[in-house]
Amino acid sequence: MSSIVDARGLSCPQPVLMTVNEIRKVQKGEIVVLVDTDTSKENVTRAAISKGWTLKGVEPEGSGYRISISRD
Repeated sequence: MSSIVDARGLSCPQPVLMTVNEIRKVQKGEIVVLVDTDTSKENVTRAAISKGWTLKGVEPEGSGYRISISRD
C-alpha cells in the first residue's frame, strides 16, 4: 500500500517539505504525491530523487499531477 501526500493548492516549498517528511516517515515503499503546478511537480521530483527515491511516473490528474516514487 502506498502513502499519499496531497499537496494540491499549496505553493512551494510546502509540497517539497510534505514529501520529504513522508519520505522520512516511511523510509521505503511507494509514495504518491498530488500537486497542481508544474513548479511543484519539478521540485518534488527533484527532491525525491536527491533523497535516493526512484521516480516511477508522473501522470496528469485533474488539473494537476500524480507523482509516484518508490524505494526498496
